[in-house]
Amino acid sequence: MHIKVMLEYFYPWTNSAGIYLARQKGWYKDVGLDVECRTYDPLRGDSLTYLANGEVDFALFPSNRLLVRREQGAPVQGVAAINHRGLEAIQTIKQTGISRPRDLSGKRIALNPTPRGMAMIRHIIENDGGNPNFIVVNSGVRELLSEDIAIGKADATFGSYWAWEILLDSAIPQNERIVWPVDEIGAPPYHSYLLGTNTPFSAQHPDVVRAFLAATQKGYVAVVNNPSIAVSIYEQVAPYFPESLIRRSLPLISKTWTHNGVWGHQRAALLKPYAHWLKKHGILANANIWKEAVDNSFLPSL
Repeated sequence: MHIKVMLEYFYPWTNSAGIYLARQKGWYKDVGLDVECRTYDPLRGDSLTYLANGEVDFALFPSNRLLVRREQGAPVQGVAAINHRGLEAIQTIKQTGISRPRDLSGKRIALNPTPRGMAMIRHIIENDGGNPNFIVVNSGVRELLSEDIAIGKADATFGSYWAWEILLDSAIPQNERIVWPVDEIGAPPYHSYLLGTNTPFSAQHPDVVRAFLAATQKGYVAVVNNPSIAVSIYEQVAPYFPESLIRRSLPLISKTWTHNGVWGHQRAALLKPYAHWLKKHGILANANIWKEAVDNSFLPSL
């Protein structure tokens, strides 16, 4: 059976290594699946748009977007967790004088000013005892680099991943850069990305969903146990990124793929408080939507 998987970003990056490895090793083929990985056209929509429209069978997506879409009535559901941590970071450099989150008060912060992004910055500043007012530098979906801060485009950035964009080569010496993963400075805990399908597909093909997840689990666990096993894959699917970036990223990102040695389990301990946080900030109306938005029953037995 031909299966289409929509990746979560504009291009393939290391967070999807488990899927690519499972395909390379023939583990999908072993269960009768021919898996095609796709990236979305942002002018048509994100991965959840394609999934809700039935244009793909599976997709990777941020957990907050799943909850919002599910509340809006989209027929989408999470069937496995990819990340058990938040991947976003706040970045600055020493010359700005920012040395802790509350110092961001009144500063120019570059971000995509979505309701969630704005709420996250305010929450982090307040959590450190600061005034949650700051100046928005609308960077859209572009992630500014430390060099951009050095030349005055902003005082700090929010959104770059500590296991990816932050690792890009920089003209700013490492000892001059400040990087705070948001889940280390007061952000609510959350699954950065989930893997999901649409409810008509899972209802019609439950055995396919189970087979896909079993092979996918095998791929992700293999990379967790040996991150370098996936390096060569990115020479084919993302040759525009240097091997050094892939080698640095894989050991970091792979540590987020399991919890207590288990891959895939979507955890109430992350979903419930995050949903309540999203409601508090006006992003969700129903904090309990997480209960119907995820389904762990297709996962291999724990």
